[in-house]
Amino acid sequence: MVDSAAGPVDLVILGGGSGGYATALRAAELGLTVSLIEKDKLGGTCLHRGCIPTKALLHAAEIADNIHESGNFGILSTLEGIDIAKVNSYKDSVVSKLYRGLTGLVNTRGIELVEGYGRLVSPTSVAVGDRIITGRHVVLATGSQSKSLPGLDVDHHQVITSDDALRLDRVPASAVVLGAGAIGCEFASVWRSFGAEVTIVEALPHLVPLEEESSSKLLERAFRRRGIKQHLGARFAGVKTTDEGVTVTLEDGTTIEAELLLVAVGRGPVSEGLGYEEVGIATDRGYVLVDHQLRTNVPTVSAIGDLRPGLQLAHVGFAEGIFLAESLAGLNPPPINYDNIPRVTYSHPEVASVGLTSAAAAQRYGDVVTQTYDLAGNGKAQILQTAGAVTLVAVPDGPVVGVHIVGDRVGELIAEAQLITSWEALPAEVAQLIHPHPTLSESIGEAHLALAGKPLHSHN
Repeated sequence: MVDSAAGPVDLVILGGGSGGYATALRAAELGLTVSLIEKDKLGGTCLHRGCIPTKALLHAAEIADNIHESGNFGILSTLEGIDIAKVNSYKDSVVSKLYRGLTGLVNTRGIELVEGYGRLVSPTSVAVGDRIITGRHVVLATGSQSKSLPGLDVDHHQVITSDDALRLDRVPASAVVLGAGAIGCEFASVWRSFGAEVTIVEALPHLVPLEEESSSKLLERAFRRRGIKQHLGARFAGVKTTDEGVTVTLEDGTTIEAELLLVAVGRGPVSEGLGYEEVGIATDRGYVLVDHQLRTNVPTVSAIGDLRPGLQLAHVGFAEGIFLAESLAGLNPPPINYDNIPRVTYSHPEVASVGLTSAAAAQRYGDVVTQTYDLAGNGKAQILQTAGAVTLVAVPDGPVVGVHIVGDRVGELIAEAQLITSWEALPAEVAQLIHPHPTLSESIGEAHLALAGKPLHSHN
């Protein structure tokens, strides 16, 4: 047992989600002693209630869509129905397999996994029950949780969060999704594929409002074609629940009736009641404030992942965990480039991006140029029968600073785009690269050919 009597370990990590376990794995690899504290299950939100189970549902939804659309390809098939128990069994099996693998990895690296509710009690100590675990450095990685709007009570029955949605034992006949970020659009996409009537309500003017406006418009068009209703630029006023379902009222007086309301207005930090403020950790609206080294204002305490302000993405947590472990081991790793973190909404179609939007680039650089390549000119996109586009944002006579893609399976393309923006590639440099034909990846090359002034399968 590791406790104050036995002497401090090198790292005490509070939270075993993406950021916490990544820190632990890399730190142990570098020879540091680690105690990793987790109140629920190793893997955190992403593995158990976020990235992995939602994407499993989205894959099942893709199969349902394939059956619906099979006649377009000369394959005659009929969808008899959705066995949600089997869908959930498949989803849970994916999570369980990854959980077993992760648990084994933590064990083989010699990391002590402490199960229990941890609370920071000093700049170097965390209490778990009656036990005090002391380290030379403490890493706060307690993550985030679904949040709601003021006055909107979540009853977890008819007014639900994404956690509740993952546990549903049925496909709702109808649903209102409040919030059109990645979570809202993904659940809207799944439920529509499974046959539900879906309405999205978003206070901002577009779906996925943080993305390039042209990407948002393409997704809006695709969702309309799928029969997903949208109230954009519409503010939520209230909801009433009855035995039959919910009635959602918007500020303009519009009412929408449905079986349930999914509240997907974002996620907030898990920091309340964990001793942070008592130890003197600086926070803002519950988020723990850090510097570029991920250190808090208390020298022996760092914070990573969804707990600190910024993008709430599992792969950000992985990157921050590796960076922090290497920093604490004295390796002086290069800083994380937050401008070039890829983002994907795994709806049908997908929306993927990296780098700056045209609006953000214009604010930073002044003049910018954009180039859009329509997937109508891409052979593989036509084979897959997916619509969409690649939009590039570049500095005039300079590098590409943003890549924005809409279409089925385009999330798999964004890693190449990250290399382009991270290495500040010029359009002409990317245009020289030869992409295999026919693939969706050609669309990246075609867009750069067009931006370099020599379009092939498109008009400039």
